Amino acid sequence: MYNFLFVFETKLSLRIFGFLDNLEFDKLRFKMKKLTTSLLAIFAIMFLYSCSGGENGQLIGVLERPAWNGINPYGMVYIPSGTLHIGQSDQDVFQTHMQRPKSISIHGFYMDDTEITNNEYRQFTHYVRDSIAHTMMGDFYEDDYGNEKIDWEYELDYTDETLDDMYYQGDAAFSGKREFDVSQYNYEYQWVDWRKAASRQNVARTQLLEKKDINVFPDTLVWIRDFSYSYNEPMARNYFWHPAYDDYPVVGVSWLQAQAFNHWRSKLWDDFKAEDEPNTEKFRLPFEAEWEYAARGGRDHAPYPWGGYYVRNAKGCLLANFKPGRGNYPEDGGYYTVKADAYFPNDYGLYCMAGNVAEWTENAFVDNAYTHEHDLNSAIVYNANEDDPDVYKRKVIRGGSWKDISYFLQTGTRHWEFQDTTKSYIGFRSALSFLGRSINDFN
Repeated sequence: MYNFLFVFETKLSLRIFGFLDNLEFDKLRFKMKKLTTSLLAIFAIMFLYSCSGGENGQLIGVLERPAWNGINPYGMVYIPSGTLHIGQSDQDVFQTHMQRPKSISIHGFYMDDTEITNNEYRQFTHYVRDSIAHTMMGDFYEDDYGNEKIDWEYELDYTDETLDDMYYQGDAAFSGKREFDVSQYNYEYQWVDWRKAASRQNVARTQLLEKKDINVFPDTLVWIRDFSYSYNEPMARNYFWHPAYDDYPVVGVSWLQAQAFNHWRSKLWDDFKAEDEPNTEKFRLPFEAEWEYAARGGRDHAPYPWGGYYVRNAKGCLLANFKPGRGNYPEDGGYYTVKADAYFPNDYGLYCMAGNVAEWTENAFVDNAYTHEHDLNSAIVYNANEDDPDVYKRKVIRGGSWKDISYFLQTGTRHWEFQDTTKSYIGFRSALSFLGRSINDFN
């Protein structure tokens, strides 16, 4: 700047003595005027930020807001915003008329690239187990707001006799083994009923807060209960316990238990992030429309996640884990379930969106749902109470499983199960709403 002023003074002298023509001098004067204007603008901004808390009577927004760059959840893939022509992609074999075609717009979201595995769900059950142990040991501290919280810094010694009540005792003990009593693995969580809040006026906040206390250990006996006159006891004994099945999808989990898992998963992240970092949206089950949109992998009207009309590729190899033909279970490479990342992913990078295990969605099952749903992020959600009629407790499941025929593998096929039911062929994966316009929009 100082050099520029020196040049200007020098050229001004030359102008006076007639050595600089009028045009060049006018150009120089215009540049000087622009520089002066810029400097005044900078000084004005500095003045606004230094006086009256940075406002000075001007509308400039709240200062010192926390930065937000979003999160990229581990094990999840981003599904971009788009439009889905939801509905049956092939002949409606059973003439159910439950999948009438409809155009629906979906906002971008994250989804787990695989179904939740045994080992991932075991992290949840271990958290519940350890929280019970810390409670029994009295490992608490008080936070800045007077809340009593578990101090996870304390190491647990499960040989401590104080924790004996966590194990089967007396006649319940088997062959002298020290085994955890999993019937104690209860998890209590709370949520806000936003739909109730939106449908009424002047509702007391206490009427909007819902609470649930549920045992979260998977029902391992589904492997026996689901099949009459069939020897599946080894699966009941080993599927959730043995490391051989760590990377297989968890089963025997009800819709209610999946809800508890997602609440814990959200809490796990919120407890990890920095205190001044804004909260994310909460993990949840995918809505039915989201699930179908993700399963198609960007291929509109695709009957299967891989896009084709057949369950075999050009070489005759089966493309999913299901019940081929009249029941040749091992033909596709799996007898029961297979690893959660088996087979090729679809174009969004999602594994086993058809077959392996059917998956819970957030939606309540209504036969003619598509007729009533909005075409913007459509979802029919109802949290049924225990005393509600059974028909209110139906939840949508999608994708088909290892024991289903290929019809149930189609991306447009709808089915349901009761929310408190556990099956050896139903699992789930989580979803997370993306905050913002699009992850690919950098403007």
